[in-house]
Amino acid sequence: MEVSQQDQYIVIELGAEKYALKISEVYEIIKMQKITAVPNSKTFLEGVTNIRGKIVPIISLRKRFQLGETAVTPKTRIVVVNHNEEMIGIVVDGVNQVIRFSEIQPATEIVAGIDSSYLQGIGLSEEGLIGILNLHHVLVG
Repeated sequence: MEVSQQDQYIVIELGAEKYALKISEVYEIIKMQKITAVPNSKTFLEGVTNIRGKIVPIISLRKRFQLGETAVTPKTRIVVVNHNEEMIGIVVDGVNQVIRFSEIQPATEIVAGIDSSYLQGIGLSEEGLIGILNLHHVLVG
């Protein structure tokens, strides 16, 4: 996969695992806030919250990847992404840094216990290998 020197990624944490989102897909990163549950919704939908007057659906990346409950800590963040002109919040254990990858390889069948369809590829950085999330598949399935 060709790597553009302009492409920057935000590294997010889920437990000991690290994943990356293209910075152009990220609208903002905010501290965890009160989320209102939505009855009869998908298991990974935490609920909705109000971000500056806009109701935003919030999903748990841990639940989406079937990694268990999201334990809220002082490092927990909501990464607000813009997907198909709609803002969606993603709860992550932490946000690490902004990086560029020297190389990106195709995703293997199973990486860190998650379905490879959730990954666009594997980025090589000074920190090691990091799965680059395919935002559309993560949000839509």
